[in-house]
Amino acid sequence: MELLTPTEHAAQPPDEHTLVLANDIDPRTIDLRRVRRIDLQFPQFTDGRAHSQAMLLRRRLGYAGELRATGDVLVDLVPLLARNGFSHAVLRADQDMAAARRELTRFSAHYQGDARQRLPRFALARSLRETV
Repeated sequence: MELLTPTEHAAQPPDEHTLVLANDIDPRTIDLRRVRRIDLQFPQFTDGRAHSQAMLLRRRLGYAGELRATGDVLVDLVPLLARNGFSHAVLRADQDMAAARRELTRFSAHYQGDARQRLPRFALARSLRETV
């Protein structure tokens, strides 16, 4: 996951292939064929609807382009953003970039499946044993 400051995000304004999606929109209702970047919004730290949108986009709709978390994005959210399929996170201006990078390396693996690894760890281990 790439971490961005608000200044870096502002230097990459949306273009005709960017979709800025409010967190109350159902991604299944949108034509994604020409979209290369989707900015999902976190209006408040406690509003997690963009997490659900990201999972829908990655797992159900197969969207493989850039997914960018914007808004009230705190260091605490970074690991979950990565697991839910975000490729970029724009940290709120008062957040510590070094702390966010550390959060990305805190855990080497997760038991549950997520947007990047669909199978839970036990099922993944079983499927690897069956292919050997």
